[in-house]
Amino acid sequence: MLMVIAATMMTAISCGSKKEAPKVLVLYYSQTSNTKAVAEEIATRLGADIEEIVPVMPYDGDFKATIERCVQDREQGGLPEIQPIAADLAKYDIVFVGYPVWFGTYAPPIASLLDQVDLSGKKVVPFCTFGSGGLESSTKDLVEKLPDAEILPGYGVRAARLEAMPQEVDQFLKAGGFLEGEYTQLEDFPEQHEVNEEESALFDAAVDGYPMIHAKATMVATRAIPEGKEYLFTAIDLPREDQPNMPPAGEMKVYVTVADGAAPVFTKVIR
Repeated sequence: MLMVIAATMMTAISCGSKKEAPKVLVLYYSQTSNTKAVAEEIATRLGADIEEIVPVMPYDGDFKATIERCVQDREQGGLPEIQPIAADLAKYDIVFVGYPVWFGTYAPPIASLLDQVDLSGKKVVPFCTFGSGGLESSTKDLVEKLPDAEILPGYGVRAARLEAMPQEVDQFLKAGGFLEGEYTQLEDFPEQHEVNEEESALFDAAVDGYPMIHAKATMVATRAIPEGKEYLFTAIDLPREDQPNMPPAGEMKVYVTVADGAAPVFTKVIR
């Protein structure tokens, strides 16, 4: 009987000292389903709750129409009305916030969300999809918008590279401590050096066909990644013959990966 009582007490003590796992919510807005795919991948891997942000008046899927509406809203200082979210945010410790990048930051429905909810004291993890970049700039905007929340490092992926997203999300979640398991910790880039002819050609091939990048690589650094190499280029915008009145945007950082046996592809741009 004494042994049974002792075992019961030890079990109670053990259970009482066990740390409860944080509650995780994935909130996202997606216009073309790209961000939705990332949100569902994160929620599935974490076993997290998930909810979509829905504008009362949805954005047209047409790129030009979306841009025109955003420009009009910005000029008028308005934000789109969104449907109320069902989740009780008070229940969650960690909130993943996902969005497409428009005009260098999170899409307007997310701005509407942030005006309506209280994320004070939460850990907020941004994730996004984009044409060329915007994770860093949108994260900076989140930090300014949510001074009482802890904004953690985020994840971003080009819409053109969604096939690489599941593996990258797995590594991202493990590196951030959200999932257990091994992950590859990359070394820092070494100091950049002037590009040679071969490296310049590699840069040109990586950005070829992407209309928003018209630039020349000047400096580069490389590091090893699983099954390939990654390049960090410094590049400068070139004048556009088709838009002679458009001033160059200046310097940019362009990340390019070359998987073994594959063509070079750029993964993101930081201006």
